[in-house]
Amino acid sequence: MNPLIINIVYMMLSAALLFAFIRLTRGPSLADRVVALELIASIVVGYVGVYAISTGVSSMLDVAIVIALTAFLAAIGFARFLERGGRRDE
Repeated sequence: MNPLIINIVYMMLSAALLFAFIRLTRGPSLADRVVALELIASIVVGYVGVYAISTGVSSMLDVAIVIALTAFLAAIGFARFLERGGRRDE
């Protein structure tokens, strides 16, 4: 694949990661912070996917799947925590 395109994709993912990190730190509520963490996990999956495409190492796709499943389970755990009356920063 064209190295220029790969570099552009990495730059776009880096910008998205920066904005997600800003939302994570500034937040105003706990839910905003959790959504930012989910977004960061999705961006990391994107990084791993682009790396797998650019290097041709298909086993990295397994790593991306594990990261995505872990992030999904964390989101489910947070939703259950809030459903049972957990802490709510509004």
